[in-house]
Amino acid sequence: MAIPYPHFIASEKAAMEAGLLLAPSSPSQPSVILTQDDLKKIAAYKAVEYVESGMVLGLGTGSTAKHAVARIGELLQQGKLKDIIGIPTSKMTHEQALSVGIPLSDLDSHPVVDLAIDGADEVDPYLNLVKGRGGSLLREKMVEGACKKFVVIVDESKLVNFIGGSGLAMPVEVIQFCWKYTASKLQKLFEDSGCVAKLRTFGEKEEPFVTDNGNYIIDLYFKESFGDLKAASDAILNLAGVVEHGMFLDMATTVIIAGELGLTVKNK
Repeated sequence: MAIPYPHFIASEKAAMEAGLLLAPSSPSQPSVILTQDDLKKIAAYKAVEYVESGMVLGLGTGSTAKHAVARIGELLQQGKLKDIIGIPTSKMTHEQALSVGIPLSDLDSHPVVDLAIDGADEVDPYLNLVKGRGGSLLREKMVEGACKKFVVIVDESKLVNFIGGSGLAMPVEVIQFCWKYTASKLQKLFEDSGCVAKLRTFGEKEEPFVTDNGNYIIDLYFKESFGDLKAASDAILNLAGVVEHGMFLDMATTVIIAGELGLTVKNK
């Protein structure tokens, strides 16, 4: 059941002060005008309620996670949180966290993470995820695989009936050496599902996208479900040249979904 937004923040006034609701321009107009980014921010604020002083936190990457990182920094500056240590999942998050005053470390120094907060590109009915369309899937999986609790924050557009169901990319990080060979192997693995494998590029010159780890990403696009996720995961990881894939299976402990009617919290 969704929790209406006035119950998420103490009052509509407080919601407007937080930048989550817009004031009505006239009494006859509704005060709630939420964009997709507003929904992401609301989910992120809710996730930060799980954060306690003294925690080691996994700090996610992407357009949703950035709101959580900003909120944690804000609460630290206000003195409402103390003794937080952040472990960022990308260079981008590393820079943002430092800019808002979050002390940082790594898994070498803190191999057990109390809580991780991150977004997702897809969430299926069993809380399996697709992540990595922002390119940080390897570090995300390392950090979020080391956490006691993994809170995922999404807007309702990310819900799918099956992994790959959005028709958008399921990323696979591969080494640069002979990437075309690896891409062809990946596509053949899932040919029965109508899979198309494409190298991720950027810019007008369509230069290959390079991850923080110096690797390429092959994006897989599916026309149909490819069935057993664990079997698919094992098959991908068994290919020489593959570093990691963007399926996060049985990792999320809580998913917070922001929709037009309110917040929904799903627990594993």
